[in-house]
Amino acid sequence: CKAIAPGFGGILLEDISAPRCFEIEDRLREELDIPVFHDDQHGTAVVVLAALMNSLKIVKKRPEDLKVCVLGVGASGVACSKIMMNFGVKNVIGFDRQGAVYRGRKEHMNTAKEWFADHTNPEGFDGTLEEALEGADMFLGLSGPNLLNPSWVDKMAKDAIVFALANPVPEVMPYDITGKARVIATGRSDFPNQINNVLCFPGLFRGALDAGAKQITEE
Repeated sequence: CKAIAPGFGGILLEDISAPRCFEIEDRLREELDIPVFHDDQHGTAVVVLAALMNSLKIVKKRPEDLKVCVLGVGASGVACSKIMMNFGVKNVIGFDRQGAVYRGRKEHMNTAKEWFADHTNPEGFDGTLEEALEGADMFLGLSGPNLLNPSWVDKMAKDAIVFALANPVPEVMPYDITGKARVIATGRSDFPNQINNVLCFPGLFRGALDAGAKQITEE
């Protein structure tokens, strides 16, 4: 990337797994004077934030009042949580294959998850996703197929938001929770409310090039 950078106006990183993607992107950002953008992280995060902003207009809730459960604490999960918290969300609880991510957890951690543990889950919740969803306002899935039981959505707060973005099979099928959640979205184009990084790329990069941006920041 560094060797080819002088010939380009920006670099898109694609399909790099966590936690390597964070380190690679951070180093390139420091050492290059053109925007470096990891699509799986930030492309997804930008579209998730746009969807959340629109959803909040419908359910008439404020970001600081939300309880958000995130399933999948990889590149997308961390980036989406970061951008939502930048927007004002205070209470995010993340889950991986081992369960809740909380400060002080020792097993199956990495530098990205350590950061996540230090900045989310303010109450140190260490129970199951099903338990956490009780009274939750939003579920964000960036994990795998059929991991959200439709009956768990019944326990969520009134006017719940469910973004089940695993592709091609979401965490829960939209027709299984129709009437249970107020806003339902997937990453697929054949269901209503698609949330997919394809919606912001290449437009976001075009804007960065037109503006002569040196970096693409959270803001």
